[in-house]
Amino acid sequence: MRPYPQQPILENGKRHPRRPPRPSGTVYQRHIAWLDATLSFRVLDLELDLERFNRWMNDPVVAHFWEEQGDLEQHRERLESTLQTPSVVPLIGCIDGEPFGYFETYWAKEDRIGAYYDASDFDRGWHVLIGEAAFRGQPYVAAWMPSISHYLFLDDCRTQRLVIEPRVDNAKMLHNLAQCGYAHVKAFDFPHKRAMLGMQIREHFFNERSWIPLPPHPGSAPRPDPRFTT
Repeated sequence: MRPYPQQPILENGKRHPRRPPRPSGTVYQRHIAWLDATLSFRVLDLELDLERFNRWMNDPVVAHFWEEQGDLEQHRERLESTLQTPSVVPLIGCIDGEPFGYFETYWAKEDRIGAYYDASDFDRGWHVLIGEAAFRGQPYVAAWMPSISHYLFLDDCRTQRLVIEPRVDNAKMLHNLAQCGYAHVKAFDFPHKRAMLGMQIREHFFNERSWIPLPPHPGSAPRPDPRFTT
């Protein structure tokens, strides 16, 4: 697929490329050997996913980090606003068609994070919540975390960096990001939280085949040392 034509625009006081129209339906899927299941990402459907999103946001584990508890109407307004934002693509993660989590992908230059580092035109970022407790184990993290990175790099060949900004006290998330090749660049202060800037580089991701998790993730095998292979 050809990259979307690059056309600079000025929007809300920020100069950035015009973004492509939001896709629809399934945008990524692959078989996960250690789960013997298919992982996929599809674009959020407001009517199909609203009640599920509301239940997930009110789950105590999710609410601890997202702090977006509310009723159905509040979450409808929230998702309607998200769907009206050209720089954001909200996705639902599924295992064998069963929804398990919400992934909010965005172009970093237009996002709040763009003010905290030297964001390039095609940097992408993402937020995540895993709403279904049955899918919170390490075998699932090893499936979805490399896959969301893989999707974002494949979506536009000009994307050289991925960023993420979890809370600095989210030790489990920071550990998982490091396992999947994200560097912890710096801690910084948003108005609402102290965050860690995590960054994944395209060259590193593909050179290291990071869509295949490193040991000790389930289903992974030691990789050969490239110095001793031909």
